[in-house]
Amino acid sequence: MSTINSIGAVQLGHRLTQLREQTGRKQGELAKQVTWSPAMLSRIEAGDRQISDEELSLLLAAIGTREATELAEAMARDWSILPRPALDHSDQDLLWDAEQLANSLLQLAVTPSIRPAFERRLQEYIEEIREAAKLLLRREHGIAFIGSIGAGKSTAICRATGLEVEGQQGRPSPVLETGGGGITLCEVHLRVGPGYGVVVEPRTHDDIRVDVEDFVDQLLRAGQPDTKDEHAAEGFRAVPREIERAIRNMAGLNPTRTKGADGKTVRSDPAKDLATAIPSKRELVVELLTRMGLHRRDRRDEWFDPSIASSPLDWLKSTFERINNGRHPEFSLPTRIELVLPELMANIPGLTINIVDTRGIDQPTGRADLESHLEDPHTVAVLCSSFNAAPEQSVQHLLKRARDIGNPQIDSNCAILVLARPEEALAVKDETGLRAESIEEGYELKSEQVSVALGPYQLDSMPVEFFNALDDDPNRLRDFLANRVAHTRQEFRRQLRDILANAENLIANAEQEQVLEVQRDASRLVSSWAKNNREPATVRSQIHDTLFTEISSAHASSVHAAARRGGEWRSLSYSHQLGFGARRLAVLTLRDSVKSFTSLCETLSDSMPEANELLSQAARLMSQTYDDLLKKMQLSGKTLYRKQLQEDTAMWTDCLQAWGQGSGYRNRVVERNRDWFAEKDRVDLEGELRMTLAREWTTLLSRLEAIFDTD
Repeated sequence: MSTINSIGAVQLGHRLTQLREQTGRKQGELAKQVTWSPAMLSRIEAGDRQISDEELSLLLAAIGTREATELAEAMARDWSILPRPALDHSDQDLLWDAEQLANSLLQLAVTPSIRPAFERRLQEYIEEIREAAKLLLRREHGIAFIGSIGAGKSTAICRATGLEVEGQQGRPSPVLETGGGGITLCEVHLRVGPGYGVVVEPRTHDDIRVDVEDFVDQLLRAGQPDTKDEHAAEGFRAVPREIERAIRNMAGLNPTRTKGADGKTVRSDPAKDLATAIPSKRELVVELLTRMGLHRRDRRDEWFDPSIASSPLDWLKSTFERINNGRHPEFSLPTRIELVLPELMANIPGLTINIVDTRGIDQPTGRADLESHLEDPHTVAVLCSSFNAAPEQSVQHLLKRARDIGNPQIDSNCAILVLARPEEALAVKDETGLRAESIEEGYELKSEQVSVALGPYQLDSMPVEFFNALDDDPNRLRDFLANRVAHTRQEFRRQLRDILANAENLIANAEQEQVLEVQRDASRLVSSWAKNNREPATVRSQIHDTLFTEISSAHASSVHAAARRGGEWRSLSYSHQLGFGARRLAVLTLRDSVKSFTSLCETLSDSMPEANELLSQAARLMSQTYDDLLKKMQLSGKTLYRKQLQEDTAMWTDCLQAWGQGSGYRNRVVERNRDWFAEKDRVDLEGELRMTLAREWTTLLSRLEAIFDTD
């Protein structure tokens, strides 16, 4: 098969279109230059017609740019180890260097009489190159805005992306619905597509039913206040207000306000009236679900039609608000909403950007949806805080948890965004008590305070940006976001280049006896370290410790909501917390051994420069395999108890019955859960998890030792 056929006519046509447009020429002009018909060139660019090698050479010569020459070179390349990158990939040359070196390593690995340790090293390098290239090959990146309710995330996103319409007094109004918090039903994604549209992933009917049951509980408790309950002290809500609002709208049960004869406002709540008329919880749930008409709400997307609306952004704003509030008769409650746009973050060329407006944090707990963004190497986590509270406790809690489980992404992929309001920067005081003389000085002083607050997490150098949505130029925020994505890409390139440089040194020194002898000395020292670190350290921590901590700090209503759902609520997920606990257990058990190995490699590199390349590879191998081990333990912990949790209805019934018995509900749930985890079946499961950890550590050490030649 020819290279052209293997690439595909559509991809090639797309790249040819890009190259032509870069020269400013139209199809007709270029077609005339190569003596083709415009229709023929149009079909080639659309991918509807295959192009021969001779025709391609003629066309590229006519385009005549450096990029056209580079395309011809890229087309001639034969990829066998790495996937062929897209023709417009900006890192074509670096990836081709990686492909060629990987091939050289592979050829060397099949040399007769090669030493086993050296062959193992070659194979590890090839795998390293594959993994590093995989990060660079993928060009889809996320920018996730994370922060407390009411911090101003949605407004900042709309300013940065131009998602604004004309508002009151000439000020721009965000397309995303904003307010004092508790506005958005679910995570909202902005992505590029063929036009303006809204795509909805609905909640399951079972999830909606439980939401309605929570709302019914809230209605039935109304008028029966229990001042002894901790929920009352917290401003008890069985269901988040944004979900309550959507349920009311879908069921036609919105409160109304009218003026009485005396001029006073009279408030009427048809939902409470319905609860009075139907006091049976089961019947009231059925009545609400019937009124919501879920069977009719089966639509998944809607697209802008110029014939029915003049402005696509006005249409987008209106459609989003209707869906987000449950007022659109064809859409159900969403678990995720995507806003599709023709263009997004044009200042980040060559990449596909997905911007995520996460649900606001209403309590400093570890949420699965947020922590998944922190663990994704292709996502920049923008941690938002209001000016005076920066960095907010919810942000610090997320960073502390990330440190506790050894998440390396927070060092490279996180940034603090302080969302300022007018005059806040000028109110900042320095060490002497003097106020800032300018906004920029106020920002600088606040940045120093943020860095100090992040010091305990070894993140005092984390990038900090300030943005006042009312007054600041949105280009400032756009450039900051673009720079953070660019930094992520640059880290991918640096990692790959470091690996290639070390692999080249390996090949160059492969036959130097002096180098080999020093490497053998280093191998013997590392082998001695491995023998002394065979057994993982013993720690008293247990997998469920973090779960109990999170239950104790969560809102009582969140704990109750999790119990009603078999341990899986969006603000408190048992499986996520147990996965976190398993990974944290692994970190506590192995962290010191991993640190000591890294220190050993650094020390030996200083005293044995000839072994530097070997020790660098060993340190990288330890880092990568340790990270893989942590991820495996996290997945194991997440799934380990799932079946038993789902099937033990008696335990959840006990947790639900503890509700409404006065203060101390969370403590009662923790004690019931503690008893559950103390039962033999669960103790045995944790024993299996610890055995898995020991086996994985042994496998890690074996893989590490295999690259050292002690003969």
